[in-house]
Amino acid sequence: MENFENQNLENQTSTPLDHKENEFQSRIDMIELRESLKKVKSEIAKVIVGQEDMIEHLLAALLSNGHVLIEGVPGVAKTVTAKLLAKTIDVDFSRIQFTPDLMPSDILGTSVFSVKDSEFEFKKGPIFSNFILIDEINRSPAKTQSALFEVMEERQITMDGTRYIMEEPFLVVATQNPIEHEGTYRLPEAQLDRFLFKINVGYPNLEQEVTIIKNQHENKKEDKTEVVEKVVTAQQLKNYQQLVKDIVVEYQLIEYIAKIIVNTRENQFLYLGASPRASLALLTASKSFAALRGRDFVTPEDIKEASYAVLRHRVIVSPEREMEGLTADEIIRQILEGIEIPR
Repeated sequence: MENFENQNLENQTSTPLDHKENEFQSRIDMIELRESLKKVKSEIAKVIVGQEDMIEHLLAALLSNGHVLIEGVPGVAKTVTAKLLAKTIDVDFSRIQFTPDLMPSDILGTSVFSVKDSEFEFKKGPIFSNFILIDEINRSPAKTQSALFEVMEERQITMDGTRYIMEEPFLVVATQNPIEHEGTYRLPEAQLDRFLFKINVGYPNLEQEVTIIKNQHENKKEDKTEVVEKVVTAQQLKNYQQLVKDIVVEYQLIEYIAKIIVNTRENQFLYLGASPRASLALLTASKSFAALRGRDFVTPEDIKEASYAVLRHRVIVSPEREMEGLTADEIIRQILEGIEIPR
């Protein structure tokens, strides 16, 4: 009798554990993706101190196959971090320094007459790469900025009636300085909407500042980026991007995303709300944040984490509230706090 009770007790205790194990078993194999991104972070951490949020958002953008706008004061490692990220991936990289005299042909390319063949030949510009870093994007006038519209949205360029498809993966990372406005040209809303994320980069804290100074003092190499190695291939990245698309999103979370976006359009503090493109961007970004956490399903926390970077450049604060010092991030926080989280 005692043996039977013990056996029965073992069955009772083991069943819930087995059920729990099955319940949390991943339906998509995320191990390789998670380990590869850890290696990328480790390589970047050889040079960059802190800035975890910027790195996380850049990795999420990579997985989402979306473009990024990084805004921050000079000297907070915006450009260096983007260059290091590109160096960890085995893809072509090009950097374009935007200046007031830059022309669209300097970016896209131009047709040159070939005397040998007696016909025009298209010479590709620096945009024909996998990872493009645009430094100080607001330094060039609207004519040059608009040259990016088609290539960022449709990943193609049309020149002289011929269409050129960009090779995947294709990612544009642009930087701009929010303080200095002399000699700059504000990006129009239509172009801002092409960026999946807008990342605001702040100053490091005291501990991080000390580490930065210490590392610089001890480092004897002129080029600090030499220590960073390639850890992900182009094909691996494309596989990861495809894997992220299969991440599970429950219906109530889709409804949660829709409520957030609709709320931006009805908010009294906002002059302009987010468009349906923002809904799709928030869905895609939430999947990427779930993948970064090693999950094959999206949670409300993933959506909330992605909301700020997805929405802050897609909404416009009303002039009255902006004069009072209210920011887009504060309004987004209020919107998130006012919507019931799905259970």
